[in-house]
Amino acid sequence: MISLLTYAVIILGVIAIVQLVRVFELTGELKGRKEWEISEKDNTMQANLYLWFGIVLFVLFGWLVVEYGGSAQPNGSVHGVKYDNLLMINFVLVVFVFLVVNAVLFYFAWKYRRDANRVPEYVTHSTKLEIIWTLVPSIVMAGVIIYGIMFWYETIMTKPSEDAIVIELYSKQFDWTARYGGADNQVGNAHVRLIEGANFLGIDVEDPTSKDDKIVKGEFHIPIGKEISFQLRSQDVLHGAYMPNFRMQINTVPGQMTFFHFTPNKTTKQQREELDDPEFHYVLMCNKICGASHYNMQMNIIVETEEEYNKWLGEQKDFMAQVPELFENSEEKLMAEKK
Repeated sequence: MISLLTYAVIILGVIAIVQLVRVFELTGELKGRKEWEISEKDNTMQANLYLWFGIVLFVLFGWLVVEYGGSAQPNGSVHGVKYDNLLMINFVLVVFVFLVVNAVLFYFAWKYRRDANRVPEYVTHSTKLEIIWTLVPSIVMAGVIIYGIMFWYETIMTKPSEDAIVIELYSKQFDWTARYGGADNQVGNAHVRLIEGANFLGIDVEDPTSKDDKIVKGEFHIPIGKEISFQLRSQDVLHGAYMPNFRMQINTVPGQMTFFHFTPNKTTKQQREELDDPEFHYVLMCNKICGASHYNMQMNIIVETEEEYNKWLGEQKDFMAQVPELFENSEEKLMAEKK
């Protein structure tokens, strides 16, 4: 709560500002000058202040670029290199336009301040100038858009390779679950209406490809240099599967499957050594505000060598071994239907 002393300071500050304004008005009246009249001295002072304001603005902007310009998350995927290049091109263009436009703005405000001896020149139309300021931005924007569309098609619209490792990421408030395709590299069919008891993913136990699926929580592993094909779905509300280090972001939508694929190019160990940060982790998080515990909806990702990955995956139990009663009930039901 704001204290009484704070209120008093605010009120006194307002009174002081009002009195200062009144002092300036009285000073002008004593000098025989109307308050709406601006002298050449005042005009020059305002122009100089505006120029210095622009200089300070550029200096502070430069400091921000130096201090925070390299603070992006380190890249850990093959396509992330092109993503970062595309982002840098956009940043360079935006910063260039920002600097040029504002430099001209501050300079012109200073140079062309009011001067009683200057005769203004009125230019009502310039076809050449209009062509330049229309054509140049159009060409630049077209280039950026075409490059972006090509990148989008290459990373999103293309299908993953046939030997890509298939992993399903399942989201719900406020939790992630990863499901691997197992020996056949195919995740079994699933549907939200099949969720019951131990079958919290709604896996179709009558689908033979689901028996060797491997379900992991807490963290999941992927091998370096191998393409990973993600299938994503949501149980309840819209979530955002966001892996900043892999330059991946895609929504998980209730009732709909979404897809993404990428190839990791640096292991967790390599990133830790390069960053000199033993606590570094690749992470999967939700970047859609999905409820009260949204902030805690994350899952670590371990990128390792293929040998380490195969060893880890071999230690994970198959879905049928994790929840055998589901398959037993399914087989009993199938036998009853045949009789």
